[in-house]
Amino acid sequence: MAGAAPDFWWRKADWRSAALRPLAAVYGAVAAHRMRHAPRVPVEVPVLCVGNFTVGGEGKTPVAIALARKAREMGLNPGFLSRGHGGAHGGLHRVDASGDDAAMVGDEPLLLARAAPTVVARDRVDGARRLIGEGCDLIIMDDGFQSAHLAMDFALMVMDARRGLGNGLVLPAGPLRAPLDEQMRHADALLCMGEGDGAQDVPNRFERAGKAVFRAAVQPVNVDDFRGRRVLAFAGIGNPSKFFDSLRSAGAEVAVARPFPDHHPYTHAELQALLAEAEAQGLALVTTEKDLVRISTGTGTGAALREKILCLRIEAVFSGQDDAARIIEQTISRGRERIGRSGRD
Repeated sequence: MAGAAPDFWWRKADWRSAALRPLAAVYGAVAAHRMRHAPRVPVEVPVLCVGNFTVGGEGKTPVAIALARKAREMGLNPGFLSRGHGGAHGGLHRVDASGDDAAMVGDEPLLLARAAPTVVARDRVDGARRLIGEGCDLIIMDDGFQSAHLAMDFALMVMDARRGLGNGLVLPAGPLRAPLDEQMRHADALLCMGEGDGAQDVPNRFERAGKAVFRAAVQPVNVDDFRGRRVLAFAGIGNPSKFFDSLRSAGAEVAVARPFPDHHPYTHAELQALLAEAEAQGLALVTTEKDLVRISTGTGTGAALREKILCLRIEAVFSGQDDAARIIEQTISRGRERIGRSGRD
């Protein structure tokens, strides 16, 4: 979902969310019906979905990349499947990390394509078959939990531990993509990202249902580039404050923080204004990898400014040393069992 999420979604329900409850009831009923009854088409390899309950900002992309890296260590050949949110490509496309434009394929697929073969497709079943045809033996689906018509062998739900589920209401009254009970029914495990107790009842409910709860955190990679530096930080992601906090944890002083809507397409004028503000105050200009992908593959002027913008690189690190392997092993086991059953039918 593009655009800035309303602040009231992440606070205790108030008059604004109350006014939108009738619309939320309709949206929630439709979303629940779709999840319960939409056909899910099986494919010939295991499918791991990395999804979330709410709109944006939980850290799905670094989690998906971490899982793909672990899968490669385990001797597998994973491939990413994405709808290409934020991109204009309307068909089926294998992403070229060095040559494609974020405006066409989306920013997240370009990051994914650096780690493993990545296909963007409106029809995820067709996209999965394309990856299988290119030799992938594990499909990691970035998002699509609520809507994709592809059978999933394991659904890992990523939740920001601090923000939790916000006011706990369904769109447009709150950030939930569908009623929580319906989403939990289809989920296999929960991954709490970071520290906090924004929705402690959610991991408790997973554990009572006998479903695994994992924990992980996003950690800066190039810490030495920022320790002790004063910066102007800007970000057009689902949860910009998480990026600003990551910079602080890397030792930077965030003198100015400029949030933008998720997947924001920066104009040359905006970038020039940010650069001028940073230079006037003696600050380093820094953004996220996802934002930098959009800037670098955008207009020629944006790409030219790329050299003046620093980037904080991050990675998702699981709390348990074997957690990523456990998730992949369960996906493979369930996928093989499903494929074996279909072969006997």
